Amino acid sequence: MKNQEMAVVLLRALAVLSVLALPPAFAKGGGGAASCTSLTNVTIFKDTTITTARMIGADAETKTPAFCEVTGVITPAANSHITVLYRLPESWNGKLVGLGGGGWAGNLTIDRSGARLSTAAANLAQGYATAQTDGGHPTTDLWDTSWASNPESVTDFSYRAVHLMTSVGKAVVKRYYGKPQNRAYFQGCSTGGRQGLMEVQRFPDDYNGVISGAPVYSLLTQTSSLVRNETFAAPGAALTAGQITRLHDAALAACDAQDGLKDGIVTDPRACSFDPATLQCQDKAPTPDCLTAPQIAAVRSIYTGVKTADGRTASYSLSRGSEGSWGRFIVVAAAPGAKAGSGDGGNGLGGLRQALFGNLDYDLNTFDAERDLQKVRGSAFAEMYEARDPNITPFIARGGKLLLWHGFDDPGPSPLSTIEYYESVRQAAGPKAPALDASLRLFLLSGVYHCRGGAGADGFDSLAALDRWVESGRAPDDMIATREDGKLSRPLCQYPTLARYKGSGDPAAASSFECR
Repeated sequence: MKNQEMAVVLLRALAVLSVLALPPAFAKGGGGAASCTSLTNVTIFKDTTITTARMIGADAETKTPAFCEVTGVITPAANSHITVLYRLPESWNGKLVGLGGGGWAGNLTIDRSGARLSTAAANLAQGYATAQTDGGHPTTDLWDTSWASNPESVTDFSYRAVHLMTSVGKAVVKRYYGKPQNRAYFQGCSTGGRQGLMEVQRFPDDYNGVISGAPVYSLLTQTSSLVRNETFAAPGAALTAGQITRLHDAALAACDAQDGLKDGIVTDPRACSFDPATLQCQDKAPTPDCLTAPQIAAVRSIYTGVKTADGRTASYSLSRGSEGSWGRFIVVAAAPGAKAGSGDGGNGLGGLRQALFGNLDYDLNTFDAERDLQKVRGSAFAEMYEARDPNITPFIARGGKLLLWHGFDDPGPSPLSTIEYYESVRQAAGPKAPALDASLRLFLLSGVYHCRGGAGADGFDSLAALDRWVESGRAPDDMIATREDGKLSRPLCQYPTLARYKGSGDPAAASSFECR
């Protein structure tokens, strides 16, 4: 046989052998039960052990297609234990979406009851591969911070877990489908919103687009809770449930119609100047229909917010019209005989006493903003955990899109803080990023509480909007939000505009409103 003919035979043989040597995902062209279960034998993912890989059948109830469920543990350092979970649908759209957690916990669930946010189930139904993590600790208690005694867990939850979830997730996707994802997106609200900002700031190459809803991006969310608790813990300041309802009704009566439509929603709470003194009791004894002088003083402080002597925000103001949501984050109403604000009302700060105050026995009820705020904000924990860096130029420069949104009646992380972050990005990154206007959007949802709920329209398809934005450059300026009961819709308006009634048309329909 001539040398040339022998070379051809050898090349053909090598080609056959190379195909046979490929993992099932490549040989089959991607997907399938054999490809899925074989992932437990793969050891190429850095610092990662795949613990289970199994096929899950289609589910008509959750409307999810069949998918490969992969669970693994990433151990980048001793005492670090990051659980990750990937769901890879058989009918894949070529894209990956990472999902954030809530409170001080991660999120491995496929669906969350009552959530109007994007969930793994909803993403799978649209063909997305999904990536989730427990954040580096297994607890699902939103306020449990006992894990913070382990420094590696602090690093994991602050930023490392989501980043490694993403990098390993991309490798898993490539291994399973035989090709990398076309696009990668991240979506989260609350803690998930902070995680999204952290990705943008620290790891600008991880995602093509990020959705950050109501981001708890600084510890002011938690310290504001302490300040507000103390406000209602003052003698005689605690409110009853009946008084909270009366206060809410009075605020709406004073400000609801200012935007031209009485619909139970204060469109721009910043323009409302309702004074709770209009509910002053004639006698010293409070009733469900009136407030005493100490209660009025407390409510005024909540509406106004608190600053330290040198002008730093200690507690953001809460919006007039949001009163029905206060109890989720503040100890507003005391039980009979109890002190309002008693106990660990700092939204999880109990397990962070040593890290933030240098004292395991620190009494959260004695928090003093003048004395303690700078200590908290200047701590090593805050330096690692907070996502405050406004310079997102590297993310913008590579074409990244950041969609920020916040409920205007949120009693937890303040919408005012998200506005501040948005403005700081424009100031810091604007001159360095000519494409900033095409890469950054902020939307305020009037009448909406923390991530969902309230009288406003709280549900919108942010992921579809982000995908269009990244794929075609079409910015999300024409989104419609709906309320869960389907009885209300509103246009979502790019900040600083808000949805205003045109003066005619169905007051429950988005078509009757315009952004101005």
